Amino acid sequence: MKDMKVGVHVTARDAAGLVDGIVAAEKAGIDVAWMTSGGVAPDPLAVFAAAAMRAERILFGTSIIPTFPRHPLAVVQGAVAVDSLAPGRLRVGVGPSHKPGIEGSFGIPFVRPLEHLREYLTILRAALYDGKVDFEGKRITAKAQLAGPTGVKVMASALRHNGFKVCGELADGAISWMCPLPYLRDVAVPAIAEGAAAAGREAPPLVAHVPVMVTEDKDALYAGAQKQVSFYARVPYYSQMFQDAGFPEAANGEFSNRMADAIVINGNAATVREKLSTLQAEYGVGELLAMPILAPGDERASLQRVLDVLGALAKE
Repeated sequence: MKDMKVGVHVTARDAAGLVDGIVAAEKAGIDVAWMTSGGVAPDPLAVFAAAAMRAERILFGTSIIPTFPRHPLAVVQGAVAVDSLAPGRLRVGVGPSHKPGIEGSFGIPFVRPLEHLREYLTILRAALYDGKVDFEGKRITAKAQLAGPTGVKVMASALRHNGFKVCGELADGAISWMCPLPYLRDVAVPAIAEGAAAAGREAPPLVAHVPVMVTEDKDALYAGAQKQVSFYARVPYYSQMFQDAGFPEAANGEFSNRMADAIVINGNAATVREKLSTLQAEYGVGELLAMPILAPGDERASLQRVLDVLGALAKE
């Protein structure tokens, strides 16, 4: 779409498979390849550096690199390398993640996540935009001189009002995840605008990271959603967001079928394409980041159906 970049969340078992997935997304005509960086999964910046040798056009995005386990200057090192190989094509998306993952996997105290994110974004912006940083905060200190400014954009994740407000103030984009579309329209977009107004800047785009499945088979939809995303109802921050969005069953860790219907954009190819094409006008979305939901036992075909729809949408 001319007014809205179309991206896809690329997944694979190993780095070679991820690079293949990025190349496939580019061949489909998709604008942006996004990767997550959870636990000890392959590092997205390393994968993007490899992908830059095979993919010539597609943009790269991280959604997200968790902030607590990695100092911002370590992220800058990787981002500078990718930017030198693929100038102007990288968006670094960062975020606090959530307490069970950070404390459970890394043993790092999950303390004042939004304050930590605010300082993290300040450091990234200075280093990547200005080529130098000299910052001492309550949570993080960073002092460095780069060879010069980069073409990297800095984005951040958000789930609730205050997080979206921080993104509006400091980021080049606010990346949602698993948020129902009305919640994005009614909570995220106004909060981004509020943060931007407070900072005296134009509101950055909302990057709607949404699950997508091309199917008319409701049983396949529910099975795929249960396999890939139902656990989020048991993660405290997500559970609270679901409750705020009108799904009280999430308080008990339940990801119900009605939640799958509301959160996963689904239907046949024409229906999904039509729904996605309305995101900007009806919900205030600036960019699409689609997470393919796959039918158990039909994963390859499920993925291709989503790629085909996204590629066609990107070319509109």
